[in-house]
Amino acid sequence: MISSQILQSTIEGLKNIARVEFCVMDTDGKEVASTADMGNCSKQAVEFAFSPADSQEIQGYQYFKIFDEQQIEYVLVAGGSGEDVYTVGKMVAFQIQSLLVAYKERFDKDNFIKNLLLDNLLLVDIYSRAKKLHIQTDVSRVVLIVESENGKDNNALELSRTHFGTNSKDFVTAVDENNVIVVKDLSESESFKEIDKTARALETYLLKEGVKNVHIAYGTVVREIKEVSRSYKEAKMALDVGKIFFDERDVIAYSELGIGRLIYQLPIPLCKMFIKEIFGGKSPDDFDEETLTTIHKFFENSLNVSETSRQLFIHRNTLVYRLDKLQKSTGLDLRVFEDAITFKIALMVVKYMKYMETFDY
Repeated sequence: MISSQILQSTIEGLKNIARVEFCVMDTDGKEVASTADMGNCSKQAVEFAFSPADSQEIQGYQYFKIFDEQQIEYVLVAGGSGEDVYTVGKMVAFQIQSLLVAYKERFDKDNFIKNLLLDNLLLVDIYSRAKKLHIQTDVSRVVLIVESENGKDNNALELSRTHFGTNSKDFVTAVDENNVIVVKDLSESESFKEIDKTARALETYLLKEGVKNVHIAYGTVVREIKEVSRSYKEAKMALDVGKIFFDERDVIAYSELGIGRLIYQLPIPLCKMFIKEIFGGKSPDDFDEETLTTIHKFFENSLNVSETSRQLFIHRNTLVYRLDKLQKSTGLDLRVFEDAITFKIALMVVKYMKYMETFDY
């Protein structure tokens, strides 16, 4: 349904052009929007609403009916009599009626996209409703999820809609109070580089508008409208996995999650069993800061001893000593690829377990 703010803005703009006062009332005579006090017209508006006439002049005011699919929705009151006021009033009533149609179509499309994302539609319904709403079914699309501080309280949804524009083929909606969802229409030439650029442009815009702690995740490109929900699920996973393993990044793609995507789907009891089997009663993140720094830097340099020692500003033998010491305490030699993989996965598993503990899993 169209908001009273939109109606108010519309009739104020039309009043400035036509120099005629307007009031929009519902069928109970309650004022919805007005440029002047016309409360004394309330009774006449109710009587007119249930009369057979489409327009009428009563005591110096012009009354017009505004319909929504053959059902009377509002009564427009124009201040003044005469042919000019009548013509202006008819035009304003037509304009508001057109707004009702446009906003209803937007609502229907928004409702369709929400149900599409949540897998609430049968396959046959997806294509029949898309056709009715004039939504193309065979174009490339990708879903982006925008998370920010305070969720919907910071007006991120409306800001995102403003950023993408009302005339674009993109859909901007929300299925909960926390995240904004963008179903982005893509051209054949757009690659993940362009999608990433789009995500970063949106992040920059929201930050500029005062929205804090913006994180954006996106799924893979889908070619059929029925697959949009898959891209949405991928984006949701990317948002969660990104918080665990890529917490320094504000924009993350599902395709960049790597092994973190697999770890995220493991049950916690299985993770605990894995850590116990590898390290006994210890945890791989219980080491002192110096050892952890050495491990991470060693992984960053692809197990290269010389480069790691150079970046840590230590002698090669010092690094070898630290690696030997680590091998004695864990039984894993990080210079051996298989052991290094095991240790790396263990670190990620522990990080995942700690994250899930914050949600009382």
